[in-house]
Amino acid sequence: MVLEKIIFTLGTSNRNFDEFVKLLRSYAGEMVVDVRSFPNSKFLHFRKQALAQTLGEEGLGYYYLGKELGGYRKGGYEAYTQTLEYLVGMELLERMASRCRSVIICAERLPWRCHRRFIGRTLQERGWKVVHILDGGKIWEDKIYEIAEKTSLLQ
Repeated sequence: MVLEKIIFTLGTSNRNFDEFVKLLRSYAGEMVVDVRSFPNSKFLHFRKQALAQTLGEEGLGYYYLGKELGGYRKGGYEAYTQTLEYLVGMELLERMASRCRSVIICAERLPWRCHRRFIGRTLQERGWKVVHILDGGKIWEDKIYEIAEKTSLLQ
């Protein structure tokens, strides 16, 4: 079965666990892909071990890709997107998202303030539709790739 090439992102922020799961389910999320470099949180339910366990209890998968795709990179994240480690992480992410409906998570609520925007742009370049979930019924789609694509077509 071939899935639509769509992937979601979501910031954990200060949400409670029930709100978080409700958002995942509202977009039919099946797998949470954690791209936090430091998968800790002042909120116990968002700490890596607790999150993996409670998501499993809810029938959702959890996969940690913070080593490969986490933020806080020396030299900046945009430069990091040109490294082999990043490309390996993207391959793993794409394989995962090809098999089940995936939601990339990190701590920042707003994706334009977060490294998820760079991951999203790479995915867009590779033919994925990327939807950033802000809150219930509120999403953001980064149009920078579409603008660049239209500009190159006009030249």
